[in-house]
Amino acid sequence: MSVAVRIPTVFRKLTSGEARVQVAPGTIGDLIGQLESRYPGFKQQVMGDDGSLHRFINVYVNDEDIRYIGKLETETAEGDTVSLLPSVAGGANDGAIAEQGDAL
Repeated sequence: MSVAVRIPTVFRKLTSGEARVQVAPGTIGDLIGQLESRYPGFKQQVMGDDGSLHRFINVYVNDEDIRYIGKLETETAEGDTVSLLPSVAGGANDGAIAEQGDAL
C-alpha cells in the first residue's frame, strides 16, 4: 500500500491533471520531496526557501491539521490520505465596493 495525496486543482498543472497521486509513507517533508522528484517545481509551490510550508498551504493527514501534530515531521503510514489545501483569502479593495454602496 501507499499514501494517497489529494492534489488541489491549482497544483494539477504540475501533476499532468492528476487529482490524486500515490507516494511511499514517510514524513510530510519526505512526501513533498517525493512529489518534487516526480513533478519538478511542486516543492516551490508549497514551501518557502527556508524549508517551511507557505503560510497559505494547509496540510491534513486523515483530516488532522499537521500544524498541531508535528508539522513537516508528521509521519504518515500506509493507507493514509494527505490533503493539500491552499487557503483562500480576500484581494485588494480598490474602492469599487464603496463606490457601489454610495450609489445605493
